[in-house]
Amino acid sequence: MHIQCAVATVDSFGFAQENPCRSLPAMETFRVEKIAEKLEHVRSQIADAAKKKGRSPNEIELVAISKTHDAEKVHEAYEADQILFGESRVQEARAKIPLLPSSLRWHFVGHLQKNKIRHALPLFELFHSVDSLALAQEMSRIANEEGMYPHVLLEVNLAGEGSKFGFKPETVRAEMESLLALPRLSIEGLMIIPPLAEEAEASRTFFVRLRELRDALEKEFDLKLPLLSMGMTNDFTVAIEEGATLVRVGTAIFGERRRPKRE
Repeated sequence: MHIQCAVATVDSFGFAQENPCRSLPAMETFRVEKIAEKLEHVRSQIADAAKKKGRSPNEIELVAISKTHDAEKVHEAYEADQILFGESRVQEARAKIPLLPSSLRWHFVGHLQKNKIRHALPLFELFHSVDSLALAQEMSRIANEEGMYPHVLLEVNLAGEGSKFGFKPETVRAEMESLLALPRLSIEGLMIIPPLAEEAEASRTFFVRLRELRDALEKEFDLKLPLLSMGMTNDFTVAIEEGATLVRVGTAIFGERRRPKRE
């Protein structure tokens, strides 16, 4: 406990007033952890999880999820050497990205609405969440019109949750040839958002299944899918242990998100 002492004082009537040592409340000594310090902690966790499985930390990219956080916070992370960020709303990204250094890299991690594709394509180097053949077809069509070649991941809904988007495992297999035939899309890997759970270990089975699905698709269709986007603030160390190459961490870096406005 922090103790503060001061000499006696004199009041307006000329009487000495005792000013004994007093204990400062805990809030007076509380120090808010800066984004740079939070980033360093997350990077240390990434390195530890990688080494635990004999992997190089360089195999894993940290996507700092900046959705709902302002450009000032993103710039603070940039000053701490973070250059890869993730956004989930096109309208927000269009307003935020021009305010920041052009050397930053951006990934799209949310559900992409078809009417936002044309605006999104120039902003992001990788789309984590292509969740249907119809969306992929529309992306390829618009990319052809715009002269672009988007890099994408296929989102898989392994738990079959009705509240989440994504291919069912059997669907992604059945439609893979159609996906690979799209002339403008470069499919780089798979992505998952496992069911919400209090314990990180509850996510492990889904990370294992996504990695196994990726391996099976590579063998069946004779292709390479090097990227696995899996793991967020609550479970990214477990995801790294199971093969993640991209981890999407927001709250552990920027704090709790503000509730976003609907687009």
